[in-house]
Amino acid sequence: MPESALPRPSVSYRWMVLVFIAVAQGGNYYIYDSINPLEDIFKQQLGFTAAMFGWLNTSYSIAAILTLLIGGIVIDRIGTKKALASFGALCLLGSALTAWHGTFATMVIGRTVLGLGAESMIVTVTVAVAKWFKGKELSFAFGINLLIARVASVAADNSQTLFHSAFFPNGDSAAPSWQRPLFIAVGAGLLCVLSALIYWALETSAEGRYQLGEAGGTDKLDFGQSLRFDASYWYVVILCFTFYSGIFPFITFATDFFTNKLIAGGGVAPVEALKRAGFLISLLPFTAMIATPLFGLLVDRVGKRALFMMFGSLLLMPVYLLMAYSQVSLYVPLVMLGIAFSLIPAIMWTSVAYIVDQSRLGTAYALMSVIQQVGFAFFNWAIGRANDFTKAGPTNPGGYGLGMWIFSVLGFVGLFFSILLRLRETGPKGHGLETITAANSSK
Repeated sequence: MPESALPRPSVSYRWMVLVFIAVAQGGNYYIYDSINPLEDIFKQQLGFTAAMFGWLNTSYSIAAILTLLIGGIVIDRIGTKKALASFGALCLLGSALTAWHGTFATMVIGRTVLGLGAESMIVTVTVAVAKWFKGKELSFAFGINLLIARVASVAADNSQTLFHSAFFPNGDSAAPSWQRPLFIAVGAGLLCVLSALIYWALETSAEGRYQLGEAGGTDKLDFGQSLRFDASYWYVVILCFTFYSGIFPFITFATDFFTNKLIAGGGVAPVEALKRAGFLISLLPFTAMIATPLFGLLVDRVGKRALFMMFGSLLLMPVYLLMAYSQVSLYVPLVMLGIAFSLIPAIMWTSVAYIVDQSRLGTAYALMSVIQQVGFAFFNWAIGRANDFTKAGPTNPGGYGLGMWIFSVLGFVGLFFSILLRLRETGPKGHGLETITAANSSK
């Protein structure tokens, strides 16, 4: 029987598939975020500098850039189920290498291996979601996938509280452990691989019984095609670059920043400050968990995608300076940043499908991912160097100000390009980003 004559999978089957895809991605997220609470511990126990710590994520991004160039080809050749398991295994290996030996070189190798698997795994998840969900379900399914996966980011940011004994196995007054928290990340890698294998079984079971959607464009990068994209596409890419470059490298250093700010400003004990810092930074993924699917539903209903990005840029501009210089509660700028964080997956990633022809989506998403990783690599390195240059730390919390100004500039750049996108999309060469809704589109 031709596949077109087969029934679609049931709603319950598709959402069960989504849960295991999201859990696999959550394991990936936990591994990536697991080092964030450890910067100060790495400095104390392993002799790291802020620049060295930044290099752990810079090396990840460099590896991700390289693997994104071929990731789509791999997915096309072996399929989503094998790709998800294979890239998940690389994530597990990367986490194990990072936890194995406390030298800078070994950890950079571990984070590099993680970068080889993690970003292509995220691409595979994107392809898989598009394979199982279509039309007006798609934005909401992406939002739910990220909601579930970001639970892992919240857990990683709060790991010093959730897994306190791993951080301080000999008590709060003794030296903390750099390695035991990373063993928990290895456990997350095992869960990632297990979930990927369950997805493999679910997809195999569905083949021949149900009509599955086309996998969609995977991230195969064709530089010849990339030069011919429309201006709206480039505005979206630059917006993704500015937002993500202002958020993910900030998260890399945020726990250290908040810990030292709390110690210097409130007389908080170091262990308690570390716990509070983890909770504060977890507000970013937690806010995004809630806001991403809601924004997805909202833009599906009203359109106005460029207008929403102008709003997000306005949120992004003041938050870092509020954290660095004002006496406003840190909860306020962090919730603002979390809302801005949620706009990219809810609005910009799905907007590409309206701007770019489906036959070129693979190249479009690949180029977008590569440029984002360039931003991650540069700003993780730059902020680490800035913090070392100003000698930012518990005795000089004002030293973090230079990095905060660097992040703030990205907000101004984002506002400029969101205005350009709005002007383009309300003009004669628009693609409907301001007008397409679930009610008037079958996409």
